Amino acid sequence: MIIRNLMRGDCDYIGIMIMRKIAVALSLLALTVAVEAQNAGPKKSSTINKTSSSKKAAHRLRVMEWNVENLFDCEDDKEKEDEEFLPDAQRHWSKKRYWKKLTDMGKVIASMADDQLPDIIGLCEVENRQCLHDLCNRGMIKSLKYEYVMTNSRDHRGIDVALMWLPSQFRLCNYSSVRIPSEELKLSPTRDILYAKGFARAIADTLHIFVVHLPSKRGGADAKRHRQLAAKTLWHKVDSVRKSSRQAVIVMGDFNSREKEQIIRQSPLKRLKPKGNRATYCYQGIWENIDHILVSETLRGEAHVLALSWLIERDKKSGEGRPRRTYAGPRYKGGVSDHLPLVADVSL
Repeated sequence: MIIRNLMRGDCDYIGIMIMRKIAVALSLLALTVAVEAQNAGPKKSSTINKTSSSKKAAHRLRVMEWNVENLFDCEDDKEKEDEEFLPDAQRHWSKKRYWKKLTDMGKVIASMADDQLPDIIGLCEVENRQCLHDLCNRGMIKSLKYEYVMTNSRDHRGIDVALMWLPSQFRLCNYSSVRIPSEELKLSPTRDILYAKGFARAIADTLHIFVVHLPSKRGGADAKRHRQLAAKTLWHKVDSVRKSSRQAVIVMGDFNSREKEQIIRQSPLKRLKPKGNRATYCYQGIWENIDHILVSETLRGEAHVLALSWLIERDKKSGEGRPRRTYAGPRYKGGVSDHLPLVADVSL
């Protein structure tokens, strides 16, 4: 019909028909996008509800702490002992597995979008800035525009701590690494503490942040002394900040210490106890709180463990739940981490 009218020179008729076809096509496209967004959940960055999150962020600051279990890239760093996380090593760490881990991490962060996205994220066990770049700028949360910094410590394995934040909610002023004087105990270097200072929109004030990953309990008495030295260094730095100002302080990380141990009890800050006394880590079938978020007396808040169902698996022998980790020894399990994320909402 269009061809016949074109031969008659009926240009008006052609224009009407074309406009109708365009209108129908746009309507179908809009409907398709809406349906896909409804069904996709947190799987695609385009569906993350940033508007909802930004409105609620004006009233509270959401902080997330997470040990992400050996987030290594697939490249060999000659200065670090990262050989076990290479494609030809026993673990067969590949780009496919690397990107799956990053995608799953993005899903965890995006899962909070309908309530409130984390404004500030502290991560433990990150190899380098490339991992953060891939997570923030190439992964499924790239539309959120998280910014980041991290330490570059002397830890022989090359795993460090990192800080991510939404630039609309936190403006970084400066940051530095706090080195643990391990040589005083004639021990191998451990991970640095990350210190950051910036302006937090939710509290309309300066915020001091510390991200830590204290030495593990492996190694008996030496490991305990090392962990105590790292904690002493941390609390000394926190005290120096608190003495110089009354500004808010948040400390978060993997302390490798339960809440009733001396390292936590000697803290000058108050620990935010997770709702329901939920724990983040399971060792030999026993759940433990070794990840902590602590705040200064100027802040109040509530914490909870982000226990998403797909982050947890059932032990075949005991039937009890535990975090679905990436590796169990050299065996690949396909999970995200052996720790669950810890989340806190804080305000003045």
